[in-house]
Amino acid sequence: MSGVKISNAIKKYSSVQVIHGIDLQIDDGEFCVFVGPSGCGKSTLLRMIAGLEETTDGKIEIGARDVTRVDPAERGVAMVFQTYALYPHMSVAENMGFGLKMNGVPKDEIQRKVGEASKILKLDEYLDRKPKALSGGQRQRVAIGRAIVRGPEVFLFDEPLSNLDAELRVEMRVELARLHKEIGATMIYVTHDQVEAMTLADKIVVLRAGNVEQVGSPMQLYTDPDNKFVAGFIGSPGMNFLDATGSSKGVDIPALGMVGITPNASLGAEPTNVTAGVRPQHLTIDENGDGLIVDLVEHLGGVSYVYLNTPTGERFVVEANADASTPKEGTSVSVDFAPEKLMLFNKETEQRIR
Repeated sequence: MSGVKISNAIKKYSSVQVIHGIDLQIDDGEFCVFVGPSGCGKSTLLRMIAGLEETTDGKIEIGARDVTRVDPAERGVAMVFQTYALYPHMSVAENMGFGLKMNGVPKDEIQRKVGEASKILKLDEYLDRKPKALSGGQRQRVAIGRAIVRGPEVFLFDEPLSNLDAELRVEMRVELARLHKEIGATMIYVTHDQVEAMTLADKIVVLRAGNVEQVGSPMQLYTDPDNKFVAGFIGSPGMNFLDATGSSKGVDIPALGMVGITPNASLGAEPTNVTAGVRPQHLTIDENGDGLIVDLVEHLGGVSYVYLNTPTGERFVVEANADASTPKEGTSVSVDFAPEKLMLFNKETEQRIR
């Protein structure tokens, strides 16, 4: 197994640059997730590591080897795609061992490796079936098994769960976490779903417009985001953002009727326009208050989400425990929160004010 090091990686299509000098270290055995909105460059970066996209400039290393100009087949990686790409006329065992067969690996060695992979993925009873007789989750496990038998240094996953329904996505997330724990391989995983990123990753890389916004563990990004983009992208539902003014004396949030809360030493003596951010679960509703109109209440079993409108037209959401009472739609309420949970962001640069 090996780690991956990316140094000043750049990707251009003619005059259009889509990856902008990315530097990144992924340690041996780490589960690293690239996350970001559509078009942010996460799949392109993954394909550059795989060798399926040429790196315009910079360097990519796997282990101690510079693989920037190395053929994909020689990089020691295996990739699992959105589509299963299984041969419909072959059995599960034949699909898993086909790559080894094409490389001239002896038949008994193929059987051994397929047997080991099927045991890890709990596919033993399906080895003689054709793909059409499998569920979506089982087909994806076969595709992962095909990667495992190659014994790669690094596993690459390009949104492998996007074609599955909600229940299977949860099931396969658990399977992937168990697989990583069992084989201890370096895994790089691309998704636009931040819930997948939070639940699977040792390290998350948040990308936007071909740049790395922040790198860290799931909880580091959740509790200590560097900027407004990361704060809003990590966490479900996303962080609430409200216009505010702040100074070293305190922060005023007109939409909430809150004045002079949480002084910030990084701000000057004169008030300046800032963005205040607070997560839905850090807010509590006071049904005896007023000033905020309940627009919608979503009951999801364990939690409820209450959507509120401010007098200034801003909208935000409060997460409430399902056991607690929730206000009726159309009623007027107020909210409270612990001042230390408030985050401030520069209005222009969107960088965190610490």
